[in-house]
Amino acid sequence: MDNIILEALLWIGLIGLISGIALAVAAKYLAVKEDPRIAAINDLLPGANCGGCGYAGCADYARAIAEGQAEINLCTPGGLACMSNIAAYLGVAATAAKKKSALVLCCGDNDKSKKRFAYNGISDCAAAHATAGGDKSCTWGCLGYGSCARVCPVDAITIENGLARVNKELCIACGKCVAICPRRIIKMVPVAANIHVLCSSPDKGPLVKQACSTGCIGCRLCVKFGDEGAFVMDGFLAKVDYSIPVTKEEVIEKCPSKCIQRN
Repeated sequence: MDNIILEALLWIGLIGLISGIALAVAAKYLAVKEDPRIAAINDLLPGANCGGCGYAGCADYARAIAEGQAEINLCTPGGLACMSNIAAYLGVAATAAKKKSALVLCCGDNDKSKKRFAYNGISDCAAAHATAGGDKSCTWGCLGYGSCARVCPVDAITIENGLARVNKELCIACGKCVAICPRRIIKMVPVAANIHVLCSSPDKGPLVKQACSTGCIGCRLCVKFGDEGAFVMDGFLAKVDYSIPVTKEEVIEKCPSKCIQRN
């Protein structure tokens, strides 16, 4: 009996030894060599893994840079210093991208956009939106249940009186709030832009006024008095063309519903 056990152990050991040798040979001759620049670039990135660059994480972005499939200026958390370090390592020119920040295109808080009913469900915007289209009178505005704030990795979003607000100085433009908003009213806009139309309702003026006291009524005064081309109409909703700087701040005072605001 002892001989059988000993023989079994010897065979197991021999099989393990042969397998180990085979794996070592395979690792040496069949391994796919990784570009050493990937690890070097990854070390130069901040390691936030926020996805703001459009890639799954820093390692994925580093690989895309090394393979020439991505620009080196897409890392918002790393900023100019990170881009400069990568440019120096690769020996390429550093061209800064225009910094962007998330913006909630709504200014209808609980005082301006009243509740249609009392919502007692989960404190989540998607759940509230799925319940009869949400409890706010405006079916296009911010629900204010904080899904965007909870997903923000840098706490750049706060909920004030039923309305999400973004601190653009803290925002790293990762886009997670944009993706999670069930009403798609959070957009990425240039940080340099400071005048916005904070409304997302495409409804006609009378319907907007019934739902929210500060919604866009489609009066076109911003188009008339603003910089040429800076404000455009999308149906009954005014929007800012962020490729054209807004210099005529009188549009803020001209707006009758006060949805054009400095932010």
